[in-house]
Parts: sequence; structure tokens; C-alpha cells
Amino acid sequence: MDKRKIADLLYPNITQTPEDIFKKYPPRSLKEGEVVSRFAPSPTGFMHIGGFFQVLIDRSLAKNSGGVFYLRNEDTDKKRQVDGAMDIVFEILDRFDQQPDEYQKVGQSSVGAYGPYIQSLRTDIYQTFAKDLVARGKAFPCFCKKTEGKEEILKARELKFSENDSNAEFDPCRDLSFEEVKKHIDNGDNFAIRLKTPNDGTHKMKFTDIVKGEVELPENAKDVILIKNDGIPPYAFAHAIDDTLMGTSIVVRGEEWFTSTPAHIDIFNALGFKPLKYYHTPNICKIDEKGGKRKLSKRKDPESNMQYFFEEGYPTTSVIEYLLNLISSAFEPWRAKNPDAHYSDFKFGIKDITAISPLFDFDKLNDIAKNIIAKMSAEEVYDNWLKWAEEFKPSLAEYLKANKEYATKVLSIDRGGAKPRKDIYKYSMIEDYFSYMFHAPKEREEVDNIDNYNEFLFEYSKNFTLPTEKDVWFAGVKEVAEKLGYATDNKLYKANPEAYKGNTAKACEYIRLALTGKKNSPDIFEIMTIFGQEETLRRLRG
Repeated sequence: MDKRKIADLLYPNITQTPEDIFKKYPPRSLKEGEVVSRFAPSPTGFMHIGGFFQVLIDRSLAKNSGGVFYLRNEDTDKKRQVDGAMDIVFEILDRFDQQPDEYQKVGQSSVGAYGPYIQSLRTDIYQTFAKDLVARGKAFPCFCKKTEGKEEILKARELKFSENDSNAEFDPCRDLSFEEVKKHIDNGDNFAIRLKTPNDGTHKMKFTDIVKGEVELPENAKDVILIKNDGIPPYAFAHAIDDTLMGTSIVVRGEEWFTSTPAHIDIFNALGFKPLKYYHTPNICKIDEKGGKRKLSKRKDPESNMQYFFEEGYPTTSVIEYLLNLISSAFEPWRAKNPDAHYSDFKFGIKDITAISPLFDFDKLNDIAKNIIAKMSAEEVYDNWLKWAEEFKPSLAEYLKANKEYATKVLSIDRGGAKPRKDIYKYSMIEDYFSYMFHAPKEREEVDNIDNYNEFLFEYSKNFTLPTEKDVWFAGVKEVAEKLGYATDNKLYKANPEAYKGNTAKACEYIRLALTGKKNSPDIFEIMTIFGQEETLRRLRG
């Protein structure tokens, strides 16, 4: 009876019961095998690539099964909360085309029948279940202040519990009487609600992780906090209630939560809920300076922030396909067999997901992005480049708008055909990569023989006229090269290279250096054609 009275004393305004709550959240109507998954970010103003890694898994599992993917805003940690942070999350999901089926934006109504989807709007629900736990003797109010030192807490425990008690985490408030609780309440003392764990810490708990299989960890021996002294629950209590009410069938979360699972299962058991199925995703890592493996860091690694990929101008599809490679080793062979299919056609189940920590590899990401951009038309690349520039480099955007036809011609060089060039992997690099197309190079790569270089360009430009056919142009190059002592037959050159100043390839290299400043560039004739007679001749003559 005292426990019920204590519960009423703590929460006099909570009149509903857990049964009343469940009536508002009936079980979902699902077919066998349909998955309900969720992404539950905290509004910190930053979306880690590991979080987006989980989004791809969550959403794919739901969509591949015909189920539901929803987003829940876990805004219970007010100290870490950043204004406008959820706008960033929704923007990222929109840009990557990973929208949830159910969600709620700040200040708006829920989209879906299981809201509110913002935890700060669900306080009465959490307090209803907390009150019930107190009434049933499975939780208790704790009035300890944060300023109390550990030594003082330990002394209080020594007075309250015998030397043989093996649970070192018992709280001195664990068995307060009604009168003691009332005195605190009358004094206006804040309180937290703690779980009254039945465990003493001497046993192991077995549970099943979807990917790791059956695992064993030390049982929870802590009276974990269910409701903080500000009336708001931490993640452990809130997710147990929300995921149960919202019908979540699988929780995909980071590896860092793995060791907390016994405490979470304790909470489920106290509430009388069926524990969730957990999949703890491995952390995306990289090799550090000492050759060790470490988790991608928000502080050290810009690529840990999903906004980085927008700023750099990576095609969003390339980032998704790269992460799908990390999620499942089956994606790469599937892509090889289905080069033109949309990535969403790749279906995978929970057993196909990696169980090891993948390494972030820019080379692999860049290769994927190169292939994607290489398949685009010049017009598509122009549109995407302009869209990126409008957001991140307005001055370039103005130039592109004023010179659309010319820019599109530049982007069309070596594009199309069976073997398009694959040099561009992000839109931010195009201006620099094609800088010679927009202004004459101020510097050039080193020339092996400056006298031969100057001699050839002088002779070649003397009577230069830009032809309309590539074969005619190449014949003209060979004619000048042969006149100056270059081999136009490569077999003869290989047999006796000392007899020549070089071969036709060397002559073309000199032209390329004059036009672009680089020894490696797209097709020279296409570049000349875009420049036209006047600009080509000006660059040849330096």
C-alpha cells in the first residue's frame, strides 16, 4: 500500500494507467515478415556517417519486407540539443532520398498513427509507466543530489546494507518510507526514478544479438535511472516504452550500446514488455597515423559528418552505393551484374549485413563516384555542377549560368561512348580539373626537353589552321613531327629511339602542354574544337 501511496505522491497529476496508454497504441497490422524499423537521432546539429549507415540498414530492411520505417526525435538530453538540428536531419534524409514513412517535424503534427514522434512531447507517457513501476515496487524515487561525493554515498550504503550485500550500486534512497518521501516532496526536493534491479552482479546474462548471435555479458547490477530529476527519461527507459508502443520489430543501433543491453533488458522485464531484437552495427573506422584502427571521429574526420559530402559535391548516389558496399559484401558483385539498375533494386536481409567494423576508404568511394558521373550526360553534369555551385560557390554559379553552352561543351569532352573518361568524382573538383578550359594555364608540368618543345610548337603553329575532322588534324601533326625528326611509325621508334627526337605521341604531348599545362588531359582535338582557331593559336604561341 505504501508503494502505491508513494507513487501517487510523486505523480499526483498522472491519472492514466499503462493499460490506458496501450489502448491508444494498438498493435500494428502487419503481414508475416514485415519489419518495422526506426531511426532515432538526438538533435545535436550533426549527423554522423555511422547514423546514416544505420538509416540505410533500417530503411532497406523495412522497405524490402513491405514494412514501415519511421523517425523518432530523441530530444531528451537538453544539454546536447541544438536549435534547428532536426532540420539538418530531415534535409540529409531528403537529399539522399531516404525519407521515413512516419515522422514529426518540430512544431508540426505527426505523420503516422503512433506519435508524437518527438520524445519531449511524450513525457506523460513515460511518467505513467514510471509511476506504475514505483507502485509495483520495481522502481523508487531517488533524492540524492548530483553534488554529493562518492564517499558520502558509500557511507550511506554501508549504513543501509550489510557487509554481505554484493550489490555495490544500491542507492541510499532505495527503501525510503512513505513519510521520508513525503518529507522530501514537502521540502520541494527534486527526485529521479531508479530501477530497483533484482540482480546482485554475480551472474551473466545471455541474450541474442541478431548478427552476433547468442552472447553473454555480466548482468546489470545498477539501479539505473528511468526518469531524471528534470522529469525527462534517458534513452534506456524512453526507447523501451516507445519502441514497444510504436511496434518496432528490430532496433539497429551503434556498437557502443552493446554493453548496455543487459540493463535495457532489465527495464523491459520490469515493465513486463517483450525485449526487442537488437542489431548492433559495427563502427565505421579508419587507420590512424600509427597504423591502428579507430572509429571515425567527429573532431578529427570531416567525412564523419554527412554534410561533408554535400559540401564536396559527391553525387548522393555514390555515397549510398559506397555505404551499401560496407553494409553487405554482396552489393559489389550485384552491381557488376546489374550495372544500370537502381541501387534500391539490391535486396538484402539481416543475415547479409556485415558483423565487422569496415574501414572508410576514399579511393573506393571516389571510384564509385567516377563511374556514376561518367554515365551522366554533359547536360546532367552541368545541372548538378550548377546546383552545387549555387549552394557553395555562388560566383561560379553566375559564370555557369552566363556560359551554359560553353560549359556544357567542356563537360562533353570524352563523354559518352563505350569507354568514357572517369576522372571526375565530385562536382567541387570540376572547375580546377578543367581550369585550362576557362583560362590559359599559368604554369605547366615539366617539359623533358625545352628546346624540342619550343621548336615543335613554333613550327606547328606557323601555318596552323584548325581542321573540322580529327583525322585531318592528326595527319597535320604527323607531317610537322616527321619534318622535325620525330618518328611517325612507332615500330621504327621502338627499334631505334636514339635516331629520333621522339615519336608522334611526344609531339602530341607538347601540344597538350601548351593548351592545358598538363601531360594528361581529355582528347586534344576536342579541346581545340571548343577553343576555336583564335584561342588555340594564341596558346600554341604562348
